[in-house]
Amino acid sequence: MVTLKNSHIVKPAESTPNEIMYLSHCDQLKPITHAPTIYFYKPTKESLENALHILKNALSKALVIFYPLAGRLKWVSGGRVELHCNSTGALLLEAQSELKIDHFGDFRPNLEITKYLLPSVDLSVPPIEEVPLLLAQLTKFACGGFSLGLKVSHVILDGQSALHFVSEWAKIARGEKFTESPYLDRSVLQPKELQLTADLPKSKYSQLDPPSLMVGKSDNLEERNKPTKVTMLKLSEEQINELKKRANYHGSFSSRPCSRFEALCAHIWRCATKVRRHAMEQETICYVSVDFRQRVKPPLPPKYFGNAVMLTPAVAIVGDLISEPFGYAAGKIRESIEFVTNEYVNSYLVRIKNLSDVSPYRHFHTAGCSRGAFLGNPNLVVTSWIGLPLYGADFGWGKEIYMGPATLGYDGKAFFIPSKDGDGSLSIPFCFQLEHLDDFEKYFYEEI
Repeated sequence: MVTLKNSHIVKPAESTPNEIMYLSHCDQLKPITHAPTIYFYKPTKESLENALHILKNALSKALVIFYPLAGRLKWVSGGRVELHCNSTGALLLEAQSELKIDHFGDFRPNLEITKYLLPSVDLSVPPIEEVPLLLAQLTKFACGGFSLGLKVSHVILDGQSALHFVSEWAKIARGEKFTESPYLDRSVLQPKELQLTADLPKSKYSQLDPPSLMVGKSDNLEERNKPTKVTMLKLSEEQINELKKRANYHGSFSSRPCSRFEALCAHIWRCATKVRRHAMEQETICYVSVDFRQRVKPPLPPKYFGNAVMLTPAVAIVGDLISEPFGYAAGKIRESIEFVTNEYVNSYLVRIKNLSDVSPYRHFHTAGCSRGAFLGNPNLVVTSWIGLPLYGADFGWGKEIYMGPATLGYDGKAFFIPSKDGDGSLSIPFCFQLEHLDDFEKYFYEEI
Protein backbone atom coordinates (compact mmCIF):
# COMPACT_ATOMS: atom_id res chain seq x y z
CA MET A 1 0.00 0.00 0.00
CA VAL A 2 2.86 2.39 0.86
CA THR A 3 6.51 1.98 -0.08
CA LEU A 4 9.14 3.71 2.02
CA LYS A 5 11.70 5.19 -0.35
CA ASN A 6 14.19 6.89 1.93
CA SER A 7 14.81 8.33 5.35
CA HIS A 8 16.84 11.34 6.41
CA ILE A 9 18.07 12.68 9.72
CA VAL A 10 17.75 16.45 9.41
CA LYS A 11 19.92 18.56 11.66
CA PRO A 12 19.91 22.34 12.20
CA ALA A 13 21.58 24.21 9.33
CA GLU A 14 23.65 26.24 11.79
CA SER A 15 25.09 25.68 15.23
CA THR A 16 22.57 25.94 18.06
CA PRO A 17 22.89 26.09 21.86
CA ASN A 18 24.04 22.83 23.43
CA GLU A 19 22.18 22.78 26.72
CA ILE A 20 19.77 21.00 29.01
CA MET A 21 16.59 23.02 28.69
CA TYR A 22 14.24 23.41 31.64
CA LEU A 23 10.93 21.61 31.22
CA SER A 24 7.98 22.97 33.16
CA HIS A 25 5.93 20.83 35.52
CA CYS A 26 3.12 21.07 32.96
CA ASP A 27 5.48 19.55 30.35
CA GLN A 28 6.40 16.73 32.72
CA LEU A 29 2.79 15.57 32.97
CA LYS A 30 2.26 15.30 29.21
CA PRO A 31 2.45 11.99 27.34
CA ILE A 32 5.86 10.67 26.37
CA THR A 33 4.18 9.45 23.21
CA HIS A 34 4.15 11.58 20.06
CA ALA A 35 1.06 13.58 19.11
CA PRO A 36 0.13 12.71 15.49
CA THR A 37 -1.33 15.12 12.92
CA ILE A 38 -1.88 14.74 9.19
CA TYR A 39 -2.01 17.25 6.30
CA PHE A 40 -3.41 16.34 2.86
CA TYR A 41 -2.65 18.30 -0.33
CA LYS A 42 -4.32 18.13 -3.73
CA PRO A 43 -2.40 16.95 -6.81
CA THR A 44 0.50 19.19 -7.78
CA LYS A 45 3.15 19.41 -10.46
CA GLU A 46 5.84 19.01 -7.82
CA SER A 47 7.66 15.68 -8.03
CA LEU A 48 8.20 13.74 -4.83
CA GLU A 49 11.93 14.40 -5.03
CA ASN A 50 11.50 18.17 -5.38
CA ALA A 51 8.94 18.30 -2.61
CA LEU A 52 11.17 16.33 -0.27
CA HIS A 53 14.17 18.52 -1.10
CA ILE A 54 12.13 21.64 -0.29
CA LEU A 55 10.87 20.17 2.99
CA LYS A 56 14.31 18.94 4.03
CA ASN A 57 16.13 22.22 3.41
CA ALA A 58 13.40 24.27 5.05
CA LEU A 59 13.29 21.94 8.05
CA SER A 60 17.04 22.26 8.52
CA LYS A 61 16.67 26.04 8.66
CA ALA A 62 13.58 25.89 10.89
CA LEU A 63 15.44 23.72 13.40
CA VAL A 64 17.89 26.56 13.96
CA ILE A 65 15.01 28.65 15.31
CA PHE A 66 13.13 25.78 16.97
CA TYR A 67 16.27 23.94 18.06
CA PRO A 68 14.68 22.05 21.00
CA LEU A 69 12.91 19.86 18.40
CA ALA A 70 16.30 18.59 17.22
CA GLY A 71 17.20 17.37 20.72
CA ARG A 72 16.47 14.25 22.71
CA LEU A 73 14.87 13.32 26.01
CA LYS A 74 16.56 11.52 28.86
CA TRP A 75 14.92 9.81 31.84
CA VAL A 76 15.68 11.23 35.26
CA SER A 77 14.24 10.39 38.68
CA GLY A 78 10.54 10.27 39.48
CA GLY A 79 9.45 9.39 35.95
CA ARG A 80 10.52 12.81 34.74
CA VAL A 81 12.59 13.65 31.68
CA GLU A 82 15.28 16.13 30.71
CA LEU A 83 15.42 17.87 27.36
CA HIS A 84 18.93 17.72 25.93
CA CYS A 85 19.29 20.27 23.13
CA ASN A 86 22.10 18.49 21.28
CA SER A 87 21.22 18.97 17.58
CA THR A 88 20.84 15.22 17.04
CA GLY A 89 18.13 16.00 14.51
CA ALA A 90 14.60 15.23 13.30
CA LEU A 91 13.55 12.28 11.14
CA LEU A 92 12.12 12.90 7.65
CA LEU A 93 10.78 10.01 5.58
CA GLU A 94 9.70 9.87 1.94
CA ALA A 95 7.13 7.32 0.76
CA GLN A 96 5.08 6.42 -2.30
CA SER A 97 1.52 5.08 -2.21
CA GLU A 98 -0.52 3.28 -4.85
CA LEU A 99 -3.67 4.82 -3.38
CA LYS A 100 -5.42 8.04 -4.29
CA ILE A 101 -6.41 10.72 -1.78
CA ASP A 102 -10.09 9.84 -2.33
CA HIS A 103 -9.41 6.51 -0.63
CA PHE A 104 -9.32 8.30 2.74
CA GLY A 105 -12.85 9.70 2.43
CA ASP A 106 -13.57 12.29 5.12
CA PHE A 107 -10.06 11.82 6.57
CA ARG A 108 -11.33 10.56 9.91
CA PRO A 109 -8.51 9.27 12.13
CA ASN A 110 -7.99 5.57 11.41
CA LEU A 111 -5.42 2.81 11.44
CA GLU A 112 -4.65 3.19 7.73
CA ILE A 113 -3.54 6.77 8.27
CA THR A 114 -1.63 5.86 11.41
CA LYS A 115 0.07 2.80 9.96
CA TYR A 116 0.94 4.00 6.46
CA LEU A 117 1.09 7.79 6.40
CA LEU A 118 2.91 8.52 9.66
CA PRO A 119 6.39 7.55 10.85
CA SER A 120 6.42 4.62 13.24
CA VAL A 121 7.63 5.21 16.80
CA ASP A 122 8.06 2.35 19.25
CA LEU A 123 9.06 3.77 22.60
CA SER A 124 9.33 0.31 24.14
CA VAL A 125 12.38 -0.77 22.10
CA PRO A 126 15.13 1.87 21.73
CA PRO A 127 16.40 3.99 24.61
CA ILE A 128 14.45 7.23 24.78
CA GLU A 129 17.71 9.09 24.09
CA GLU A 130 17.62 7.66 20.55
CA VAL A 131 14.04 8.64 19.70
CA PRO A 132 13.61 11.83 17.64
CA LEU A 133 11.24 14.41 19.10
CA LEU A 134 10.00 15.36 15.63
CA LEU A 135 9.21 12.86 12.88
CA ALA A 136 7.69 13.67 9.49
CA GLN A 137 6.64 11.56 6.50
CA LEU A 138 5.93 12.92 3.04
CA THR A 139 3.78 10.48 1.03
CA LYS A 140 3.01 10.90 -2.67
CA PHE A 141 -0.26 9.36 -3.90
CA ALA A 142 -1.05 7.83 -7.30
CA CYS A 143 -3.28 10.82 -8.09
CA GLY A 144 -0.38 13.24 -7.64
CA GLY A 145 -1.43 14.50 -4.22
CA PHE A 146 0.63 14.52 -1.06
CA SER A 147 0.22 13.92 2.63
CA LEU A 148 2.50 15.19 5.36
CA GLY A 149 2.26 13.15 8.54
CA LEU A 150 3.81 14.64 11.67
CA LYS A 151 4.60 13.17 15.06
CA VAL A 152 5.85 15.51 17.78
CA SER A 153 6.71 14.56 21.35
CA HIS A 154 3.92 15.98 23.51
CA VAL A 155 6.37 16.56 26.37
CA ILE A 156 7.95 19.30 24.26
CA LEU A 157 4.94 21.27 23.06
CA ASP A 158 1.17 21.60 22.77
CA GLY A 159 -1.02 22.29 19.75
CA GLN A 160 -0.53 26.05 19.79
CA SER A 161 3.26 25.69 19.72
CA ALA A 162 3.17 22.89 17.12
CA LEU A 163 1.11 25.04 14.76
CA HIS A 164 3.54 27.93 15.20
CA PHE A 165 6.40 25.63 14.20
CA VAL A 166 4.58 24.28 11.12
CA SER A 167 3.65 27.81 10.03
CA GLU A 168 7.25 29.04 10.17
CA TRP A 169 8.57 25.86 8.51
CA ALA A 170 6.13 26.42 5.63
CA LYS A 171 7.15 30.08 5.28
CA ILE A 172 10.79 29.09 4.96
CA ALA A 173 9.85 26.44 2.37
CA ARG A 174 8.11 29.16 0.32
CA GLY A 175 11.27 31.26 0.38
CA GLU A 176 10.01 33.72 2.96
CA LYS A 177 11.72 34.77 6.17
CA PHE A 178 10.32 33.60 9.48
CA THR A 179 8.31 36.31 11.20
CA GLU A 180 7.76 35.20 14.80
CA SER A 181 10.45 33.59 16.91
CA PRO A 182 9.37 31.15 19.61
CA TYR A 183 9.80 32.11 23.26
CA LEU A 184 11.94 29.25 24.54
CA ASP A 185 12.54 30.08 28.22
CA ARG A 186 10.12 27.78 30.04
CA SER A 187 11.31 28.96 33.45
CA VAL A 188 8.54 31.59 33.28
CA LEU A 189 6.22 28.71 34.20
CA GLN A 190 8.00 27.82 37.41
CA PRO A 191 5.20 27.78 40.00
CA LYS A 192 5.05 30.45 42.60
CA GLU A 193 5.12 28.91 46.06
CA LEU A 194 1.53 29.62 46.96
CA GLN A 195 0.15 29.15 50.41
CA LEU A 196 -2.44 26.50 49.61
CA THR A 197 -5.20 27.78 51.82
CA ALA A 198 -8.85 26.89 52.11
CA ASP A 199 -9.61 29.88 49.90
CA LEU A 200 -8.06 28.31 46.79
CA PRO A 201 -10.44 26.80 44.20
CA LYS A 202 -11.46 23.24 44.95
CA SER A 203 -12.13 20.81 42.15
CA LYS A 204 -10.75 17.53 40.91
CA TYR A 205 -7.51 18.01 39.04
CA SER A 206 -7.54 16.29 35.69
CA GLN A 207 -4.61 13.95 36.13
CA LEU A 208 -3.70 14.35 39.77
CA ASP A 209 -6.79 12.69 41.19
CA PRO A 210 -8.16 9.36 40.01
CA PRO A 211 -10.78 9.58 37.26
CA SER A 212 -14.26 8.29 38.02
CA LEU A 213 -14.63 4.51 37.80
CA MET A 214 -17.67 2.48 36.89
CA VAL A 215 -19.90 1.85 39.90
CA GLY A 216 -18.83 -1.37 41.61
CA LYS A 217 -15.43 -1.51 39.87
CA SER A 218 -12.04 -1.08 41.52
CA ASP A 219 -10.17 -0.38 38.26
CA ASN A 220 -10.79 0.50 34.59
CA LEU A 221 -9.04 -2.47 32.96
CA GLU A 222 -12.25 -3.86 31.46
CA GLU A 223 -13.23 -0.51 29.93
CA ARG A 224 -9.69 0.19 28.73
CA ASN A 225 -9.66 -2.98 26.62
CA LYS A 226 -13.06 -2.70 24.93
CA PRO A 227 -12.99 -2.17 21.14
CA THR A 228 -13.48 1.38 19.89
CA LYS A 229 -14.09 3.12 16.60
CA VAL A 230 -13.73 6.71 15.40
CA THR A 231 -16.68 8.51 13.88
CA MET A 232 -16.53 11.89 12.13
CA LEU A 233 -19.44 14.03 13.32
CA LYS A 234 -20.45 17.13 11.34
CA LEU A 235 -22.38 20.13 12.61
CA SER A 236 -23.48 23.17 10.63
CA GLU A 237 -23.40 26.68 12.03
CA GLU A 238 -27.20 26.54 12.34
CA GLN A 239 -27.07 23.36 14.43
CA ILE A 240 -24.37 24.81 16.66
CA ASN A 241 -26.37 27.99 17.18
CA GLU A 242 -29.43 25.91 18.09
CA LEU A 243 -27.47 24.08 20.80
CA LYS A 244 -26.14 27.38 22.11
CA LYS A 245 -29.64 28.83 22.14
CA ARG A 246 -31.00 25.84 24.08
CA ALA A 247 -28.17 26.01 26.61
CA ASN A 248 -28.81 29.69 27.27
CA TYR A 249 -32.58 29.20 27.46
CA HIS A 250 -32.29 26.42 30.05
CA GLY A 251 -29.24 27.72 31.93
CA SER A 252 -28.43 30.54 34.29
CA PHE A 253 -25.32 32.33 33.01
CA SER A 254 -25.01 35.66 34.76
CA SER A 255 -21.52 36.70 33.64
CA ARG A 256 -21.93 36.08 29.91
CA PRO A 257 -23.99 33.92 27.54
CA CYS A 258 -23.06 30.28 27.20
CA SER A 259 -20.44 29.83 24.47
CA ARG A 260 -20.79 27.43 21.56
CA PHE A 261 -17.90 25.38 22.97
CA GLU A 262 -19.67 24.97 26.31
CA ALA A 263 -22.90 24.02 24.55
CA LEU A 264 -21.14 21.49 22.31
CA CYS A 265 -19.32 19.90 25.25
CA ALA A 266 -22.60 19.63 27.14
CA HIS A 267 -24.31 18.00 24.15
CA ILE A 268 -21.65 15.37 23.50
CA TRP A 269 -21.37 14.64 27.25
CA ARG A 270 -25.13 14.10 27.70
CA CYS A 271 -25.44 11.96 24.55
CA ALA A 272 -22.50 9.76 25.54
CA THR A 273 -23.86 9.36 29.06
CA LYS A 274 -27.31 8.34 27.83
CA VAL A 275 -26.10 5.62 25.47
CA ARG A 276 -23.60 4.21 27.97
CA ARG A 277 -26.63 3.38 30.18
CA HIS A 278 -24.95 4.02 33.49
CA ALA A 279 -26.54 3.64 36.89
CA MET A 280 -28.21 6.85 37.98
CA GLU A 281 -25.73 7.24 40.85
CA GLN A 282 -22.70 6.91 38.55
CA GLU A 283 -20.25 9.82 38.63
CA THR A 284 -19.04 11.02 35.23
CA ILE A 285 -16.40 13.57 34.26
CA CYS A 286 -16.04 15.60 31.08
CA TYR A 287 -12.40 16.72 30.95
CA VAL A 288 -11.98 19.94 28.99
CA SER A 289 -8.66 21.23 27.64
CA VAL A 290 -8.00 24.85 28.65
CA ASP A 291 -5.14 26.98 27.35
CA PHE A 292 -3.92 29.09 30.27
CA ARG A 293 -1.44 31.34 28.44
CA GLN A 294 -3.61 34.38 29.13
CA ARG A 295 -4.97 33.15 32.47
CA VAL A 296 -1.74 33.31 34.47
CA LYS A 297 -0.33 36.57 35.84
CA PRO A 298 1.57 37.92 34.10
CA PRO A 299 0.38 36.23 30.90
CA LEU A 300 2.91 34.00 29.18
CA PRO A 301 5.02 35.77 26.54
CA PRO A 302 3.71 35.73 22.96
CA LYS A 303 4.67 32.54 21.09
CA TYR A 304 5.58 30.73 24.30
CA PHE A 305 6.99 27.39 23.10
CA GLY A 306 5.94 24.51 25.32
CA ASN A 307 2.86 23.12 27.00
CA ALA A 308 0.40 25.60 28.46
CA VAL A 309 -2.78 23.52 28.39
CA MET A 310 -4.38 21.64 31.23
CA LEU A 311 -7.39 19.35 31.45
CA THR A 312 -10.00 20.59 33.87
CA PRO A 313 -12.85 18.32 34.99
CA ALA A 314 -16.57 19.02 34.87
CA VAL A 315 -18.11 16.53 37.29
CA ALA A 316 -21.74 15.37 37.46
CA ILE A 317 -23.93 12.51 38.61
CA VAL A 318 -25.55 10.67 35.70
CA GLY A 319 -29.09 11.02 37.06
CA ASP A 320 -28.71 14.78 37.28
CA LEU A 321 -26.95 15.14 33.95
CA ILE A 322 -29.68 13.45 31.90
CA SER A 323 -32.73 14.61 33.87
CA GLU A 324 -31.87 18.27 34.39
CA PRO A 325 -32.37 20.80 31.55
CA PHE A 326 -29.65 21.11 28.92
CA GLY A 327 -28.27 24.25 30.55
CA TYR A 328 -27.29 22.22 33.63
CA ALA A 329 -24.57 20.33 31.71
CA ALA A 330 -23.40 23.51 29.99
CA GLY A 331 -23.18 25.18 33.41
CA LYS A 332 -20.95 22.37 34.68
CA ILE A 333 -18.63 22.90 31.71
CA ARG A 334 -18.64 26.66 32.30
CA GLU A 335 -17.81 26.16 35.98
CA SER A 336 -14.83 23.92 35.21
CA ILE A 337 -13.38 26.40 32.71
CA GLU A 338 -13.80 29.36 35.05
CA PHE A 339 -11.86 27.47 37.73
CA VAL A 340 -8.72 27.92 35.63
CA THR A 341 -7.40 31.09 37.22
CA ASN A 342 -3.85 32.17 38.01
CA GLU A 343 -4.12 30.65 41.49
CA TYR A 344 -5.59 27.42 40.17
CA VAL A 345 -2.81 26.98 37.59
CA ASN A 346 -0.10 27.68 40.15
CA SER A 347 -1.57 25.30 42.71
CA TYR A 348 -1.74 22.66 39.95
CA LEU A 349 1.94 23.19 39.09
CA VAL A 350 2.92 23.04 42.77
CA ARG A 351 1.10 19.73 43.15
CA ILE A 352 2.96 18.27 40.15
CA LYS A 353 6.26 19.55 41.56
CA ASN A 354 5.58 17.74 44.82
CA LEU A 355 4.82 14.37 43.19
CA SER A 356 7.46 11.75 43.90
CA ASP A 357 6.67 10.04 40.57
CA VAL A 358 4.67 11.58 37.71
CA SER A 359 4.39 8.34 35.68
CA PRO A 360 0.95 7.20 36.94
CA TYR A 361 -0.59 10.56 36.03
CA ARG A 362 0.27 10.63 32.36
CA HIS A 363 -2.13 9.46 29.69
CA PHE A 364 -1.05 8.15 26.29
CA HIS A 365 -2.07 8.60 22.64
CA THR A 366 -1.44 4.98 21.71
CA ALA A 367 -4.56 2.89 21.16
CA GLY A 368 -4.73 -0.02 23.59
CA CYS A 369 -1.88 1.31 25.75
CA SER A 370 -2.15 -0.04 29.29
CA ARG A 371 0.09 2.58 30.86
CA GLY A 372 -0.88 5.79 32.59
CA ALA A 373 -4.25 7.31 33.33
CA PHE A 374 -7.33 6.12 31.39
CA LEU A 375 -9.89 8.88 30.89
CA GLY A 376 -12.53 6.92 28.95
CA ASN A 377 -15.84 5.36 30.08
CA PRO A 378 -17.52 6.69 32.21
CA ASN A 379 -15.64 9.87 31.30
CA LEU A 380 -14.82 11.99 28.23
CA VAL A 381 -11.94 14.22 27.10
CA VAL A 382 -12.73 17.13 24.78
CA THR A 383 -10.04 19.16 23.04
CA SER A 384 -11.06 22.28 21.15
CA TRP A 385 -9.12 23.52 18.13
CA ILE A 386 -11.61 26.36 17.71
CA GLY A 387 -9.65 29.59 17.43
CA LEU A 388 -6.30 27.94 16.62
CA PRO A 389 -4.46 28.87 13.39
CA LEU A 390 -4.97 25.41 11.91
CA TYR A 391 -4.82 26.16 8.20
CA GLY A 392 -2.48 27.70 5.66
CA ALA A 393 0.47 25.24 5.79
CA ASP A 394 1.60 25.98 2.23
CA PHE A 395 5.07 24.57 1.59
CA GLY A 396 5.05 25.78 -2.00
CA TRP A 397 2.43 23.49 -3.54
CA GLY A 398 -0.71 25.13 -2.17
CA LYS A 399 -2.61 25.05 1.08
CA GLU A 400 -3.80 21.81 2.61
CA ILE A 401 -7.22 20.42 1.73
CA TYR A 402 -7.45 18.88 5.21
CA MET A 403 -5.56 18.82 8.49
CA GLY A 404 -6.46 17.12 11.71
CA PRO A 405 -5.46 14.52 14.29
CA ALA A 406 -4.23 11.29 12.73
CA THR A 407 -5.40 9.04 15.54
CA LEU A 408 -7.56 9.12 18.67
CA GLY A 409 -6.05 6.73 21.15
CA TYR A 410 -8.84 5.93 23.59
CA ASP A 411 -12.56 5.81 24.26
CA GLY A 412 -14.25 9.14 24.91
CA LYS A 413 -11.70 11.35 23.14
CA ALA A 414 -13.09 14.13 20.90
CA PHE A 415 -11.68 17.08 18.96
CA PHE A 416 -13.67 20.14 17.86
CA ILE A 417 -12.23 21.25 14.50
CA PRO A 418 -13.57 24.34 12.68
CA SER A 419 -14.13 24.19 8.94
CA LYS A 420 -11.31 25.53 6.78
CA ASP A 421 -13.99 27.26 4.68
CA GLY A 422 -14.86 29.62 7.52
CA ASP A 423 -18.58 28.81 7.28
CA GLY A 424 -19.01 28.27 11.03
CA SER A 425 -19.38 24.48 10.74
CA LEU A 426 -17.40 21.96 12.78
CA SER A 427 -15.99 18.47 12.32
CA ILE A 428 -15.78 16.35 15.45
CA PRO A 429 -13.67 13.18 15.25
CA PHE A 430 -14.82 11.14 18.24
CA CYS A 431 -13.51 7.81 19.54
CA PHE A 432 -16.17 5.73 21.28
CA GLN A 433 -16.78 2.15 22.33
CA LEU A 434 -18.02 0.21 19.33
CA GLU A 435 -21.02 -1.29 21.14
CA HIS A 436 -22.47 2.18 21.82
CA LEU A 437 -21.45 4.05 18.67
CA ASP A 438 -24.60 3.60 16.54
CA ASP A 439 -26.85 4.71 19.37
CA PHE A 440 -24.59 7.66 20.09
CA GLU A 441 -24.73 8.93 16.49
CA LYS A 442 -28.51 8.61 16.54
CA TYR A 443 -28.88 10.60 19.79
CA PHE A 444 -26.28 13.16 18.73
CA TYR A 445 -28.27 14.33 15.72
CA GLU A 446 -31.80 13.69 16.96
CA GLU A 447 -31.37 15.77 20.11
CA ILE A 448 -30.30 18.99 18.41
